[in-house]
Amino acid sequence: MPGVPSLMGMTKRVLVGQPMRSEMLGEATLPKKIALPVFASDALSSVAYATEEILLVLSAGGLAFFHYTWYIAGAVGFLMLVVVASYRQNVHAYPSGGGDYEVATTNLGPRVGLTVASALMVDYTLTVAVSVSSGVANLASAIPSLNAHLVLISVCVIAVITLMNLRGVRESGTAFAIPTYCFIAAIGIMILWGALRIFTGHPLAAESAHYQIKAAGSYGGLALAFLLLRAFASGCTALTGVEAISNGVPSFKPPKSRNAATTLALLGGIAVSMFAGVTALALAGHVHAADAANLIGLPSGQTPRTVIAQVSRSVFGGASPMFYILQFVTALILVLAANTAFNGFPVLASILSRDGYLPRQLHTRGDRLAFSNGILLLSGFAITLVVVFKASPTRLIQLYIVGVFVSFVCSQTGMIRHWNRLLATETDRAARNRMLRSRTINAVGAVITAIVLAIVLATKFMNGAWIVVVAMPLIWLVMRGIQRHYYSVSVELTPPPDYKVTMPSNNHAIVLVSKLHLPTLRAIGYARAARPSRLEAVTVDLDSAETEALRRDWEQRDIPIPLTVIASPYREITRPIVDYVKRLRTENPNDIVTVYIPEYVLGHWWEQLLHNQSALRLKGRLLFQRRVVVASVPYQLRSAVSRQERVKQQMLNQTPATKTPSKSG
Repeated sequence: MPGVPSLMGMTKRVLVGQPMRSEMLGEATLPKKIALPVFASDALSSVAYATEEILLVLSAGGLAFFHYTWYIAGAVGFLMLVVVASYRQNVHAYPSGGGDYEVATTNLGPRVGLTVASALMVDYTLTVAVSVSSGVANLASAIPSLNAHLVLISVCVIAVITLMNLRGVRESGTAFAIPTYCFIAAIGIMILWGALRIFTGHPLAAESAHYQIKAAGSYGGLALAFLLLRAFASGCTALTGVEAISNGVPSFKPPKSRNAATTLALLGGIAVSMFAGVTALALAGHVHAADAANLIGLPSGQTPRTVIAQVSRSVFGGASPMFYILQFVTALILVLAANTAFNGFPVLASILSRDGYLPRQLHTRGDRLAFSNGILLLSGFAITLVVVFKASPTRLIQLYIVGVFVSFVCSQTGMIRHWNRLLATETDRAARNRMLRSRTINAVGAVITAIVLAIVLATKFMNGAWIVVVAMPLIWLVMRGIQRHYYSVSVELTPPPDYKVTMPSNNHAIVLVSKLHLPTLRAIGYARAARPSRLEAVTVDLDSAETEALRRDWEQRDIPIPLTVIASPYREITRPIVDYVKRLRTENPNDIVTVYIPEYVLGHWWEQLLHNQSALRLKGRLLFQRRVVVASVPYQLRSAVSRQERVKQQMLNQTPATKTPSKSG
């Protein structure tokens, strides 16, 4: 269908841009100032809700439990620094971009590596769905009329982010850098201004400071410990996205490992500072966060503002432009946090494809040197989640962070084995001390993240986390099935050492004939030029009068090959021809049967619906027959020739004219 590809091609060029040569791949890498917003927007955006998640869990015990926030926030900040330090070791030791998958595969075996890969794929998909849904929900809270269209808006936002990433890493990075840096700057200004107000004797007061919280129950002993651990697990949403940099090392400018490690350090420092600052201001302003039903004093029918919104109002005032700016960039960064997954998922999918666990198409870069197929696959999965869960962040968040902590645990356990293997051969004392220190960091991270993973599973399993627990093994089994398929095909297609190319005994050629027209005559001429051992024309008798007319025309034109007529009492075309070909193969099992099919080449997509349908069905059946070759003989109709001429003329018009140098007299 020449018309369709041309139209699709022009549309693709407008949306995605002109293709880039493979030699430009090095030019598509990212400097640190662009890599930070591209890979870290997910982790940075969690500042907008990590503190709130801690307070919401602690509110179950009432206001008295809010004093534990500092301890929990400190533990989360410490864990983030430990994880960041651990991943700095990862990017130096494994710079190929495999990240957690490569670390686990190399040190713990391919099965554990595949477990990490399935966890990361689930987490990346949820990152897109949760981030976009949260961002759209924040916008809807400011513009209530959007509430009726949350799903549609979320799908459109994902489509826009997908398009930006299809245009290439540099263009998508530039597009996302400015909003990310605006968010960092706005949070930084809020923290500094809030601290200045406190130190100058102007205490902060959040709008919820006078609300009381109805405790869900009494907590003591093990129940209190479990509640605190649950709050810690909820606060660990701040760690989502930290692993993305280790999966995207190939996208950095050289020296890749060093630049990736530096970006990780910047991420850790900025994220922990912002998280600590927002938490401090929330406690200083007496923000009372809880479910609306448990807030005593909240006007009926009113939804409480988010924690970051309350902190911003207490610092800047509700009428300040900075309050609205901060709300806007917060909503924007939550949406753009999805871009972290769009940079991590395609690279991981490419590596898995290289290893034979995913379709090979995912290993190929697109026109703009991005892994286009992986980008499209991720967007498809994320859109499906958004539609199924109706773009509800509350429902989607229950599925979140399970996958990322599975990858944390496996990765850091793998790094412990990595250091043990190196320590067994290293004799230099200084190098051994560095390795021991790194192993200690990884060991602490592995233990803490394992505890967090257990808490997350225990507290979120019945609320939706079971979907992830079921999905991960299913993805694991699918990838193992793909790998086994590729392996079996490779074994089947590999020729033995003593294999020699053998010629078939004969080539029995068949030209399919429906009518004696120009396409049929061209197919007969081509078949004769191939000089087969035996050549015949075959037609199916669907109408005795038409068949008899074809016989007479055949004899009158004196066509020098025999015409075989196959009976079809049930007026079928495909089955009689397939049965005839099978019979030929049975009678001469060492022969090759070549079937020539005349086909029309058309200039418009709608014309294709009117022609070649029998040929397509027949080819689909014959391709499954052994020792049968199917050859299409094209015949270009006038519409196709006209279309070809128009395309050629367009190409000539787009080619810059060259000036002929004049000859001097």
